[in-house]
Amino acid sequence: QVQLVESGGGLVQAGGSLTLSCAASGRTFSSYIMGWFRQAPGKEREFVAAVKWRGDSTYYADSVKGRFTISRDNAKNTVYLQMNNLKPEDTAVYYCAAGRRTGISIRQREYDYWGQGTQVTVSS
Repeated sequence: QVQLVESGGGLVQAGGSLTLSCAASGRTFSSYIMGWFRQAPGKEREFVAAVKWRGDSTYYADSVKGRFTISRDNAKNTVYLQMNNLKPEDTAVYYCAAGRRTGISIRQREYDYWGQGTQVTVSS
């Protein structure tokens, strides 16, 4: 079992930055892929970014590529999402997820554990 707790959300002006953190419980954290997803009001949840267990391979949605950076610290059982140059369209609830697989996936069904989400609001 893995439990995930996100933090770091908040209100920021367009062009600003935020860093989300996701703290995981469980001794096998390092063997999971980790992903960030988001859900904007009235929209379906969508993939944002993912990182392999060693942290040496990442993948991003086109909408955030070049602005967001995902990273992980297996010693701290934590995954991060650094978000720069935020736009109003980035406003959403951001979810951390863990998947028991070796390859990166953008599919929600391939992630086994989810956090409760943290709100990010970007004002124009």
